[in-house]
Amino acid sequence: MSEPDAQRTYWDGEAEHFDDEPDHGLGDPATREAWRQLLAAHLPAAPADVVDVGCGTGTLALLLADAGHRVRGVDLAPRMVERARAKATAAGLDVPFAIGDAGDPPYEPGSTDVVLCRHVLWALPDPASALARWTALLRPGGRLVLVEGRWHTGGGLTAAESERLVGAHVADVRVVPMPDEVFWGGPITDERYLLVART
Repeated sequence: MSEPDAQRTYWDGEAEHFDDEPDHGLGDPATREAWRQLLAAHLPAAPADVVDVGCGTGTLALLLADAGHRVRGVDLAPRMVERARAKATAAGLDVPFAIGDAGDPPYEPGSTDVVLCRHVLWALPDPASALARWTALLRPGGRLVLVEGRWHTGGGLTAAESERLVGAHVADVRVVPMPDEVFWGGPITDERYLLVART
């Protein structure tokens, strides 16, 4: 089985219970509100065009659409996309979700104001190439917004590593630590952060 096929199979298997994690499903009102405020503080005022790469079940995409942004999402796993589409329908939100490679999104260069990515960059086989494609999607003055971390399991990227990777493509990079347990549904012992880069 090829690496993309293996990844697709794995995440398809995770789709049914993916939203059980507090920071995935945002089912708790306090957690949802914390994420809403965080993103509102670092995104342009609505309505802006947003691409959510590796969107999973679409939780952040739908949160932003509910705030008035024009959002598109892409994910490799068909079952994740199915769940995202079902959630959009249930919420009465018009968010097109596509099945595709988060590292090479099926969108035109210069077609969005924001590229959003949560917990995906670290897992890509070629993060540098993905970042080149993501920044090419941005219009002048656009923003790359990444949520990443260096997990207690040993996976992930430190903030310094992400800053170095992104800095090769965009000069204006800022890291915002996210240690508050409200984002995660409980205390954390690892490094988690938001990275914002402006073109």
